Amino acid sequence: MASEVLRIIAFGPMAEELSAKNLQMAYVEGKTIQYYVQQLGVDKWLTMGLTVALNGEVCQLLSVPMPGDEIALLPPVSGG
Repeated sequence: MASEVLRIIAFGPMAEELSAKNLQMAYVEGKTIQYYVQQLGVDKWLTMGLTVALNGEVCQLLSVPMPGDEIALLPPVSGG
């Protein structure tokens, strides 16, 4: 039986904002990655160029994960 959780991996300033690099969230059937970003309270990143990956593959925010999937949150890299 698949686990009813999603693994969330945050990088850079998002990990700092969430106070964790690795998180788990309850899986909600039919919800998009954007929904989970909003539930984490970091939806400001949606307008700042957030890239997301599902199981290691870059995907759209409207992609729908399955139980046990891994979502990576990749904030934009600032140059300097």
